[in-house]
Amino acid sequence: MAAATLLLSLLIFSMATHTSATWCVCKKGGDDKVLQQAIDYACGNGADCTQTHQGGKCFNPDTIMDHCNYAVNSYFQNKAQAPGSCDFKGAATVVTSDPSSNGCTFPTSASGTGTANTRSPTNINGGLVGAMGPSASNDVSHGGVRLHQHTTIFGILAIVVGMGVAMMLT
Repeated sequence: MAAATLLLSLLIFSMATHTSATWCVCKKGGDDKVLQQAIDYACGNGADCTQTHQGGKCFNPDTIMDHCNYAVNSYFQNKAQAPGSCDFKGAATVVTSDPSSNGCTFPTSASGTGTANTRSPTNINGGLVGAMGPSASNDVSHGGVRLHQHTTIFGILAIVVGMGVAMMLT
């Protein structure tokens, strides 16, 4: 009986301490114009892009892809990882592996406010950017909802299995 209680306690503790951190990053192979639009939208609508400015911890490498990753993630975190806030018309996606590197730390939650643009609010060809918006549609699967549903289902399944094991040991 004591072993079953200990096992169940360990199972519940491990689930309580398990984090399901998620980040938003731009998809590899994306068109530079679309990535620039994602940067402009994110930085102009609540993302804190100051770290991607020259001298910032995330300025180098100075590529559209790297700045896009930081910008869309900052937007996603400042929107509390809301469904649809990591889509940018299909240019971005939710990931579970930390994209931080080379001293550039990607936040996992809202990190203050800021609307400073990493680049001018024009696209690569100098034209004004249209409304990019974070979501291409109302399909919430683009915002990471499925990831959170899987995490929840796994947690419930782990509890049920743990309780079954505890009952068998008693």
